[in-house]
Amino acid sequence: MGKKINLLIVTGMSGAGKSVVLGSLEDLDYHCIDNLPPKLLPTLTELILDAADHEVKLAVVIDLRSLSFDSINEMHLFIQDSSYIDVQILFLDADNSTLVKRFKETRRSHPLARDSNPISGINKERQLLEPVFRLATAKINTSGMSARELKNNIVRLYSDENENYFSVTFASFGFKHGTPVDTDVMFDVRFLPNPFYNEDMRTQTGLDQNVYDYVINSEMTQTFLEKLIDLLSFLIPNYRKEGKSQVVIGIGCTGGQHRSVSLSEFLASHFKDTYRTHVVHRNIKHANIHGGER
Repeated sequence: MGKKINLLIVTGMSGAGKSVVLGSLEDLDYHCIDNLPPKLLPTLTELILDAADHEVKLAVVIDLRSLSFDSINEMHLFIQDSSYIDVQILFLDADNSTLVKRFKETRRSHPLARDSNPISGINKERQLLEPVFRLATAKINTSGMSARELKNNIVRLYSDENENYFSVTFASFGFKHGTPVDTDVMFDVRFLPNPFYNEDMRTQTGLDQNVYDYVINSEMTQTFLEKLIDLLSFLIPNYRKEGKSQVVIGIGCTGGQHRSVSLSEFLASHFKDTYRTHVVHRNIKHANIHGGER
């Protein structure tokens, strides 16, 4: 694949959801820049193109903070002259009552009406952005739309056809080293048979086949996995439906060396055909240094 930049310019009304869109695009592996003056577009894209060795997805937010009649013309000329860049413009809009409500909820003043009612600033902004609105390749009206619904729209419009932006991470850890703070759901597997009490496996980990087999093949583990997989098969798609781009599932045992590692590996393998899965073993090195589980 040759060098190319897929550039998405995100613009539109203040309060229409640009920050939600930018976060959603980051989840889709876009390089995101907020409030970029249009006159910097040629320099930015040239620098990225020089440094890149593959196709790059770039999203920039350009709003009224950096837009003027001259800058809109500059942006138009840039789009026309950029043969090595695929440019799309997304315009976010909402009706006046929705925008006024959002400004009041956030207790923010409109950038063009610092000392007056937001509606006057909104009307001025619509007039300023009218030329950009006409240039837009896609328009989304976010009136009555939740952040989750907006994110789903962005995924539908800008994710690659075969791209699965959603991922599930299985993170093993040891309770004696403290519980992780970044998990969405956590399971305690200290009730399962513990390889630590087998001298041959004490200094090994769940990444070693004999330890993995010892843990996974036990009758208690098999019963637990049957119930856990049923639960996760319900939970994970509902997390995704809620708009999350990643779910982190913590699996904890005493030291984070044997049981939690084995189960995390098993679960990642089990769900890999349905989701993008990752495995993180937080305490394997720590456990080896300190002599394993207790």
